Amino acid sequence: MADQGTDRRPKYRRIADELRTAIDEGRYGPGDRLPGENDLMEAYGVARMTARQALSVLRDEGLAEARKGAGVFVRSFRPIRRRGIPRLAQGHWGTGRSVWSADIEERALVVDQIEVTEAPAPARLAEALGIPEDAPLCVRSRRFVLDDKPVLLSVSYLPASVAAGTAIATPDTGPGGMYARLAELGCKPAHFREEIRCRMPTADESQRLSLTAGTPVILIYRTAFTEQGQAVELNEMTLDSGSYVLEYDFDA
Repeated sequence: MADQGTDRRPKYRRIADELRTAIDEGRYGPGDRLPGENDLMEAYGVARMTARQALSVLRDEGLAEARKGAGVFVRSFRPIRRRGIPRLAQGHWGTGRSVWSADIEERALVVDQIEVTEAPAPARLAEALGIPEDAPLCVRSRRFVLDDKPVLLSVSYLPASVAAGTAIATPDTGPGGMYARLAELGCKPAHFREEIRCRMPTADESQRLSLTAGTPVILIYRTAFTEQGQAVELNEMTLDSGSYVLEYDFDA
């Protein structure tokens, strides 16, 4: 333990930091039970509320999960390594694979809460897609669930002039997903731009992603462009920050 006489961290934070280090060093592995409130009270000489706060920090960070009547355990869910560049290569979706398959390896991914609608483009989307305000948009909303855990909300906006009457406007876009369908329509994506930021979730996002209190979300806004520079899709993604590692591998 750190020297409590010189350590200015709150007691609960110091306990949480030491438990986190133990997890990082492998002393507690995925699925292992962490010391309970009584154990921490005895080991650190703290009140129950302090011990409870320490364990709450680890739960809020996505490192641990509480199991009713059993205690607090190291989270066994493996983070998704989102490979930002290879997943969008034409060699991936162009062969009939989903861009999401680059992230999940052999794990079971379920896409649910699928909704495909048409709506007028508000000013910000019209500007991003280079179309008139209020022009019709094809809106594809999906939730992605991995190993029974909701991990991602995704909403794609495409000009209805491109997507209407095609497989893109249906729940199942077929092999290779919408990018393969866009290529078949003569609107093959050739360039992508992603913008990333973080914030705390809305109540609806917390509920749909089953987030624990204090867990932020990662927002990724991706625009797909044709070789002629025409924007053909804006995809707004909301990720559970505790479920993802963002990886970008590129040459200098």
